[in-house]
Amino acid sequence: MKPLEKVKAIKEGRLTAEKNIKKLLHEIDKNNKKGKKINAVLEVNSNAVNEAREVDKKIKSGKAGKLAGLGIIVKSAINVKGLHASCASKVLEDYESPYDATVIEKIKKEDGIILGMANCDEFASGSSGENSAFGNTLNPAALDRVPGGSSSGSAASVAADFCDLALGSDTGGSIRNPASHCGVVGMKPTYGSVSRYGLIDLAMSLDQIAPVAKDVESCKLLFDVIKGADEKDPISEDFQKFISTPATSSLTRRPTLAHHAYSPPKKLRNKFSHFNLNKIKIGIPKIKISDERIMNVIKKKLDETARDKNWEIKEIDLKHLDLAVQTYYPIVYVEFFSGTRKLDGRRFGKKFEEAAGVEALRRMLGGEEISKAEYEGTYYRKALKAKEIIKKEFEKAFEKFDALILPAAPSLPWKFSERPSFEEEYAYDALTIPANLAEICAISVPAGHIDSVPVGMQIFCKKFDEDFMFSLASEF
Repeated sequence: MKPLEKVKAIKEGRLTAEKNIKKLLHEIDKNNKKGKKINAVLEVNSNAVNEAREVDKKIKSGKAGKLAGLGIIVKSAINVKGLHASCASKVLEDYESPYDATVIEKIKKEDGIILGMANCDEFASGSSGENSAFGNTLNPAALDRVPGGSSSGSAASVAADFCDLALGSDTGGSIRNPASHCGVVGMKPTYGSVSRYGLIDLAMSLDQIAPVAKDVESCKLLFDVIKGADEKDPISEDFQKFISTPATSSLTRRPTLAHHAYSPPKKLRNKFSHFNLNKIKIGIPKIKISDERIMNVIKKKLDETARDKNWEIKEIDLKHLDLAVQTYYPIVYVEFFSGTRKLDGRRFGKKFEEAAGVEALRRMLGGEEISKAEYEGTYYRKALKAKEIIKKEFEKAFEKFDALILPAAPSLPWKFSERPSFEEEYAYDALTIPANLAEICAISVPAGHIDSVPVGMQIFCKKFDEDFMFSLASEF
């Protein structure tokens, strides 16, 4: 049963929140540390069943929220009061959060139930799920292969039926990468669309909190709950101010964003119903990937979906796409180094330099080096300039196209016994990083399989075009 169907069943009395939560907790108990040993969940909320009972009481009074009785797993880089926001690190393993992140407050207000905290790459540093201080997360869709990262536990929890929905964070593909490898749906919202308050971020100018789900509709359900401006996060924006009309849209074939006045004929509507998807322009960026079979899967999925539609599909040459990785890491290094300076072992946690793992240390030390006074901020400033160039290139692309489609990863997830070098692992995010640098929205949806291993397809849309992106994604 999909999350929306569960909420309906719970509100109608055909299912109780308590029964739903107990079933999910049973799955965690059965296959997280035992059974398949997925190791996606680091901590379980011991009060989850009691919270479910309270939701059942609210339902009887007719006051239940949009997430009534749904179980949600949260990446351990997000603060949940009373649980450990450890970032899967020995540095913060004893840190019990004294407050809720804004997204958690919003979830609780809508009667979602936090089941526990997800494993991840330590301090979100990694693309595979192999960098946790508390052991690797396995991939439920291919147990001998990595689940992707850094939000490995979030994606694996959804794929393993440990939860109805999950929250992760995406800095350069940290949700879309594992969503692709685990065969689920994961998004990266427009920068500023979701409050970062309560997120222990990897890079403050790139990170965004976002949902993971088994289907597009469920992903949108959670996104709609957590999105919006927050006075505690100065970069967060109110969606309403970005709503466009056909008169102001660069693509007047369709209304942009949430132009609800438009009502397409029934035969052209999909389940989201706001957009006429019968005539849109889709761009396919020219890219080189190590496994051409992946591009074949993407093209086949796109061709099958577009067959009975009047979609215009063309290749597009994004000249600066190859700069993404070189641009991304100087920004990440410097901002991560800055963020770790508060982890000195005095107020909370252990001293970062003494307790962090190899990859987190590499990024911190890299940031320390290029932040030295003798360089006068040269590398960071150059990276920010390159980021602006990439951002403007995408803005121009969206003057011609409604969406861009490309793979979520350049190859299949590697086997645990075949880990690449850190340089190769850094390059692995080359297809997801551009969306973060351009500050646009993106989503990964299942496109097919190769040798029984899931392959994800990314959809890029312009800033604050999430509603259209979800609508298009639901077609696949």
